[in-house]
Amino acid sequence: MRKKTVDRDAVDLAKPPGLDPIRFIQDHMRIAPAPGLPEIRLYAAHPASGLWRLVGRGGDDPPPYWAYHWAGGTALARHILARPETVADLRVLDLGAGSGIVAIAAAKAGARTVLAADIDRNAIAAIGLNAAANDVAVSATSGDLTAGAPPAVDLIAVGDLFYERELAGRVTAFLDLCLAAGVKILVGDPYRAYLPVPRLRLLAEYAVADFGDARDCAAKASGVFAFEPNEAFSAETASQAETLDRR
Repeated sequence: MRKKTVDRDAVDLAKPPGLDPIRFIQDHMRIAPAPGLPEIRLYAAHPASGLWRLVGRGGDDPPPYWAYHWAGGTALARHILARPETVADLRVLDLGAGSGIVAIAAAKAGARTVLAADIDRNAIAAIGLNAAANDVAVSATSGDLTAGAPPAVDLIAVGDLFYERELAGRVTAFLDLCLAAGVKILVGDPYRAYLPVPRLRLLAEYAVADFGDARDCAAKASGVFAFEPNEAFSAETASQAETLDRR
């Protein structure tokens, strides 16, 4: 699963007028090993990166979450690299991929194919660059997959998508559809407020720093979980998944 160059055509949709996100990331962001993951190198923001010139400053501009390290994704990536059998020879989706750290870990661990999805089109450019920097092949797609049918994958990795009530509810409903379609799901999260704990089985914990933590802040426990069916999960939801899949 090797890829040594960035396909610029594949990231054209991430290109704001007059500014090439690939060139900006390469010129203004630093590439370095991810915290606690020396196997993975990522472009990341720093105080002098001037990131606002790429992402904007207005209320409608998406925050550049992809430019920072998040605890859930870091924990998931560590878990996958430590237990490559988790993804070996599977079709893997990294949902809400951000920097693509989990997708890159899956590719390194021997996944058959890896797809990284994010709603921020600048993240698509970053994912391509980060995958190339780690010499792995990762396909990237821009858009909200939670609004559609379960994807044709074997495993979905979900890192750090339970920080808002509405988002957590939407993601949980989508994951239920995916479970009904036979897809396995892994969740990485530092126990945020809207994490659906009753639906999760703890697999491992890792001490990692989170997005927004002070530099000298002690690392906190982040969990890696299997997302499991609700005992009250009805045939109606399974039927809904089948209907969406036929569209």
